[in-house]
Amino acid sequence: MCPPDFFGVSYVINPWMEGQQGHTQPEAAQAQWTALKNLIARKADISLIAPQAGLPDMVFTANAGLALDGKVLLSRFRCPQRRGEEIFWRAWFEKAGFEVIEPALEFEGAGDALVDEARDLIWLGHGFRSDARMAPALTKLFGRETAPLRLIDPRFYHLDTCLCPLPGGALLYYPAAFDKASQEAIAARVPPEQRIAVEEADATRFCCNAVALDDMLLLNDASPALEQKVQAQGLTLARAPLTQFMKAGGAAKCLTLRL
Repeated sequence: MCPPDFFGVSYVINPWMEGQQGHTQPEAAQAQWTALKNLIARKADISLIAPQAGLPDMVFTANAGLALDGKVLLSRFRCPQRRGEEIFWRAWFEKAGFEVIEPALEFEGAGDALVDEARDLIWLGHGFRSDARMAPALTKLFGRETAPLRLIDPRFYHLDTCLCPLPGGALLYYPAAFDKASQEAIAARVPPEQRIAVEEADATRFCCNAVALDDMLLLNDASPALEQKVQAQGLTLARAPLTQFMKAGGAAKCLTLRL
């Protein structure tokens, strides 16, 4: 995680940022981030990276890279506003002892590459930030099948804003964020009883931008109906309001990177 010392909306690189420049509240953002951190600390150890002035989106650590099996495939950001983060992420991972690999194409880390442990699979979102041609590189590097999914709704520009693999094999996702072929690819790999398709109202609450830790699912918010479906999968839902960060297009998952 990265403390939100310099967080704010100072440019527009996704639809959520429209009209939000200068409208974030630093004290509220700090309180929401700290509450999320405290919830995560109940289940996991947390490492921090120092925030950097001029890089307000560095708080969204999911986009640093994909860290798996002692290796990290660093991000190569599409938007120039975020490219300044790359040097700090490389230094952090090197110091932490990871084998660091740089991608040859645009790739935005665990924002677009989600590990589905139940299927030994990596879901790869593409269409807005990451290049679909990264799929073979992910398979070669991490030894797992990689399933590309094309994103078509600019509000859901990273895969982790509209899809979340859950412990036990269930999948939380917003079908309308994907093209027809990608919806079919999901259906081919995930049986109906394990597919939790969310409505737009829940999707825009960033319910899919969730962090699964053991039997706890942390997210910004969810409807009672969705909460019941999550509970049916053996998970307890923990709400962590993250409205300040949603102004920049991110919530719980975006604010964390699983190492």
